[in-house]
Amino acid sequence: MADDAHHDTPDPAIEDAIAFLRGHLSGTLRFDGDFRPIKVVIAPDGSLVASAMVAMIRSVDLTLYLPDEEESSMHLHVSIDEFTDTGDGAVLADRWRMYHGDPPDVRWARLTIDAARFNGLYIDGEALMWQNPLALSEGKICRTLNTNHGDLMRAACLTHAQIGIEKPVAVGVDRFGIDVRGAFEIVRLDGHTEIRNESDAISTLQALAKPR
Repeated sequence: MADDAHHDTPDPAIEDAIAFLRGHLSGTLRFDGDFRPIKVVIAPDGSLVASAMVAMIRSVDLTLYLPDEEESSMHLHVSIDEFTDTGDGAVLADRWRMYHGDPPDVRWARLTIDAARFNGLYIDGEALMWQNPLALSEGKICRTLNTNHGDLMRAACLTHAQIGIEKPVAVGVDRFGIDVRGAFEIVRLDGHTEIRNESDAISTLQALAKPR
């Protein structure tokens, strides 16, 4: 897949919801009446990946609140399926570790979004699980940013998110923005324009690094 290839874009009615989801990877999961903090990453197919407790995996009634249960802006009704961190599952588990470090649990799960509520809208889960058209070039873009543009990422995180990161590491990129890992958190750098390729990613950092 070429970096500058054109791809279908999400329905404008749910574009804000997709951007919000991709910018909030920590939340609270309700399962069987219990509430636990959870961190997720987004798989290339748009589903969510998490380190999960056995009780979560066995539950048939799960709701994910983002950014958390008390201040939730998005409610996701999800289905859960366990996978192992071998074979194809190893890629998903490694992606989670790249974002969040050591997992709190030894089991892994994929969360399929059945439906969501956001800003007064009821959104079908399939529409929300938007596939990232940059999935095949994401690794290459991140390597370029990490090798050649560390200072630019550092400035963008400080100016855009008011977070100082000594050694920023780009771990993900999609049309809506760039995920940068710091020592204690993931900083979401929201793109002002659509990111379609490596050049757009660099331009996004340059724009976000400028003093407001």
